[in-house]
Amino acid sequence: MKYYSTNNNTPKVGLGEAVVKALAADRGLFMPERIGKMPKAFFSNIGEMSLPEISFAVAYMLFGEDVDSDALKQIVTETLSFDIPLVKVAENRYSLELFHGPTLAFKDVGARFMARLLGYFNAKASEERMVNVLVATSGDTGGAVANGFLGVHGVRVFVLYPSGKVSDIQEAQFTTLGNNITAIEVDGTFDDCQALVKKAFADAELNKRMMLTSANSINVARFLPQMYYYFYAYAQLARMGENLDDVVVSVPSGNFGNLTAGLIAKAMGLPIKRFIAANNRNDVVYKYLQTGKFEPKPSVATIANAMDVGNPSNFARILDLYHNDWEAIKADITGYTYTDEQIAATLAEVYREEGYLLDPHGAVAYRSLVEGLQPDEVGVMLETAHPAKFKSVVDEIIGDDIVIPDRLLDFMHNAKRSVKMSPAFGAFKKYLLTQA
Repeated sequence: MKYYSTNNNTPKVGLGEAVVKALAADRGLFMPERIGKMPKAFFSNIGEMSLPEISFAVAYMLFGEDVDSDALKQIVTETLSFDIPLVKVAENRYSLELFHGPTLAFKDVGARFMARLLGYFNAKASEERMVNVLVATSGDTGGAVANGFLGVHGVRVFVLYPSGKVSDIQEAQFTTLGNNITAIEVDGTFDDCQALVKKAFADAELNKRMMLTSANSINVARFLPQMYYYFYAYAQLARMGENLDDVVVSVPSGNFGNLTAGLIAKAMGLPIKRFIAANNRNDVVYKYLQTGKFEPKPSVATIANAMDVGNPSNFARILDLYHNDWEAIKADITGYTYTDEQIAATLAEVYREEGYLLDPHGAVAYRSLVEGLQPDEVGVMLETAHPAKFKSVVDEIIGDDIVIPDRLLDFMHNAKRSVKMSPAFGAFKKYLLTQA
């Protein structure tokens, strides 16, 4: 399988090169040259299949030409060593709990898969090499990537995050690990962090001195595996005997990698009627759906901080997937946007009336189901992180003291280690050159 750039100004590359380079030479994002359809028999039997079985079948369709079958099965099995349950919250409304991995965030799936796939291609390389992973995080990506790559031979990870704009638990998940993980605390926003990463990839001197790649969702090996759990949600609905003709999935959206993975799953034949792009106040894609104009702007800080993205990178993939057809995009995606006050009200109401505790990002997705789901439709919202990762915010909203799982507490016991950095690229480049 070859991968092409969304900018269409550079030759196609193989999967190994796409994973290692992350961005194409023309600064576009890689996309698979073809999207195969899963056979009808797969969907007929999907309700009887486990998460690893479903995921391997999907992975083989995507990566089977480039990765040995036994190795791919092992990568998938190791990636998905935990379950992703579908929980009924209210009539026709379900929560797909994506927070049962090591860092209690949905990004554990893509990060763990990418770490193992990169290790596979590293082992096949003709010579010893050090791959330097640059990752910008607005919340959960940093922890998932840091823990997914911790101790992986031949890989160093540099996590860039906006100082004071991630929760304490999120910060602890990537600033306390040491080993091959370095946390870089940027005096700015997530967009500043993402800009530093993109400029590093475009810098000729840096790329001559260091082998750079990204573990953000701009990397095909990070975002594509996220489609596994869309298929698994459908399988669980089948086991429950739900109506499978009108399934709607609501996705809390920041950099739009998760939604893009769902759209590719749909292109592979998954019978999703439509998707909801659920946004906080960072609403550039919501406005695109209304006007047909994509106009990035500086991000705004909200209580759903992992979605505080003003220029979502993966929107380029959505435009490419739909050939820039606004009408076609609107047919598959509807959008909602909410203020902090609306997010908090939804979180409190669902906890009070349904006994189900959402995190702020899940609350955005759930409210869009409440407002957008039709009576004949079955709604699935993606609950992307454990509420305890946003404990101070959630406690204040519900007026209660939620319990922090031991897995999260373990991160808080170690000392924070970070490198302070200005948002100026010159300072970041100088630092990376000292690590070359």
